[in-house]
Amino acid sequence: MENKYRIDTLENKAFLDAIRENLLAFGHRFPAPDGSSYYLGDDGTPWTDRPRETWITSRMAHVYSIGCMLGWEGAGELADAAVRGLRGALHDKQNGGWYAGIRTDGTCLPTKQCYAHAFVILAATSAMLAGRKGAGDLLQDALETYDRYFWEEEKGLARDTWNTEFSEVDPYRGINANMHTVEAFLAVWDATKEETYRARAGRIIDRVITWARENEYRIPEHYTTDWVPDLTCNQDKKDDPFKPYGATPGHGIEWARLICQWACATYGTAGAGQYIAVAERLYRRAVTDAWNADGAPGIVYTTDWTGQPIVHDRMHWTLAEAINTSAVLYQLTGKEEYAADYAMFLRYLDETVLDHVNGSWFHQLDRNNQLLGTVWPGKSDLYHALQATLIPYLEVSVSIAAAVAASIAKE
Repeated sequence: MENKYRIDTLENKAFLDAIRENLLAFGHRFPAPDGSSYYLGDDGTPWTDRPRETWITSRMAHVYSIGCMLGWEGAGELADAAVRGLRGALHDKQNGGWYAGIRTDGTCLPTKQCYAHAFVILAATSAMLAGRKGAGDLLQDALETYDRYFWEEEKGLARDTWNTEFSEVDPYRGINANMHTVEAFLAVWDATKEETYRARAGRIIDRVITWARENEYRIPEHYTTDWVPDLTCNQDKKDDPFKPYGATPGHGIEWARLICQWACATYGTAGAGQYIAVAERLYRRAVTDAWNADGAPGIVYTTDWTGQPIVHDRMHWTLAEAINTSAVLYQLTGKEEYAADYAMFLRYLDETVLDHVNGSWFHQLDRNNQLLGTVWPGKSDLYHALQATLIPYLEVSVSIAAAVAASIAKE
């Protein structure tokens, strides 16, 4: 095995450092004049003819806040630009909250999305830890909006979508937005020590674990208003870009890592054993179902409820999460199988998914690992990829920005 793929080697750390440096350099042209984030083309050129979306801008604020803490030249100014976009053009001053995005003519994209608001919270916590101006006010506004409109205290879960005016809530409920809510709430806990948000993250996690166990550790993505799993959602349109039918193995892998983070933060590593065991089940189910499922390396996007592939495309974010979670489980269990998986994923990244010419990752490949752009044309953001260069060596129990801040403070 090449040492650059082997966890806990100097060569591996150097490999990840080089990838991270290239990613930060690749994405630096994202800000529009108002601070919102352009989509980027395959070579990093801003696509000025596409809407500028809140979730992308939030992710770039998060990424360059981390870059700022790591000392990457110019990252602070880029984080500031994204924060300015979130406090300005993307913020709905009339109705509150954040637009889904803004079009090139200045009009807003309809609806208010839990997914996007969770990322605003994440962005604000990261920018606050990086000492960026206005981040504290952004976080306060984001939490007040989220608590008012998205969090359902009785259910211990979050609503998915409102109309733009916050006068009508969509009956659909989705677990993806709740997954990023867990991520955001844990980041709030780490940044502010406000126990409410760590407790809420735990409530979501316990519900998800129940649903996973009921479905052989394949997590349902779609739900009715009363939070009954809808296992047939879009059965007649299996490749729906927003609500695909079936299970999403990449989310099972991502949930496994977040469960480990919350459990270790709450109970300590020694007391988190039952949750770590669940995370292992979720991870192994997803990898068994999805990795090399059709005779070629890569993690298929979706499967049916027996684990058979449906959408065979490979998304870059699933690989990033597989790198993260295999490393985390190796840290927590010491099992060699996770180190072997980590090396396998990094080899695939190096040989297939890394864009060695332009310095980023290819975001979507087909079943033959050829470039596609049907779901994510171009390269929208750096969030998943950059995190995968850091999480393998950070403290499991702490959110990434807070863990970076803590590691810098120790130096």
